[in-house]
Amino acid sequence: MTTLLVIAKEPRPGRVKTRLTPPFSPEQAAQLAAAALADTLHAVAASPASRRVLVLDGAVGPWLPPGFEVLPQCAGGLDERLADAFAHCSGPALLIGMDTPQVTPGLLTVDFADCDAYLGPAQDGGFWALGLAAPDPALLRGVPMSTPVTGAVQRQRLVSAGLRVRDLPRLRDVDTAADAHAVAALAPHGRFAARLARCAPVSPR
Repeated sequence: MTTLLVIAKEPRPGRVKTRLTPPFSPEQAAQLAAAALADTLHAVAASPASRRVLVLDGAVGPWLPPGFEVLPQCAGGLDERLADAFAHCSGPALLIGMDTPQVTPGLLTVDFADCDAYLGPAQDGGFWALGLAAPDPALLRGVPMSTPVTGAVQRQRLVSAGLRVRDLPRLRDVDTAADAHAVAALAPHGRFAARLARCAPVSPR
C-alpha cells in the first residue's frame, strides 16, 4: 500500500497564510490554516495507506488525529523539503500539502498498477499532490516552487525521467480570501468552511 505524506507548517499567527491578511487578521489566518490542516489530515486518516506521515515545520497541535508519524522538515527551499519527505519512503508514496481542505479520501486513493507517478495540478500553476511509485528525491530538487509554471516543470521532470504520469483532478489552493470562500463552498461541511464562517474580516483603519 501507499505511504501518504502531508507537508505542513505549524499554524501560528504571522507564519502561515499571510496572503489572507488582509482582509483577515494574522490570528484569523492561523485559525483558517489550522482548520485546513485538520480537514486535510482527517481525509488522509480516512484513506487506505501503509503509513501516514506528517512532515512538519513547527510543533504538533490539537489538530493532529491519531495514527500519524511526525517528522521534522529539513532545512532548505521547498524543493529540498519535498525531496527529503520522499527520501523517508521506501515504497509508493503520495505527498500533499495543507492548502486543499476540500480533498477527499477518494482523491487520495491511488493505484500505481499502470503508472509510475501521479500529479495533482493546482489552479495557480503549482501542484497539490505528487505521487511516486519509486520515490526519488532527485525528481524534485531544482524544480522552481511557488511559480505559475511549477506544476508544468514538475510534470516535465517526471516525463523526462521516463515515468508514466497520471493526472489527478485540478484543485484550488487556499492562498487568498477569494480562494478561501471558493474552497469553502466546495466543502461546506468541513472544519475550514465552519471556521471561515466565524471569521469576520478586519475592518480597515
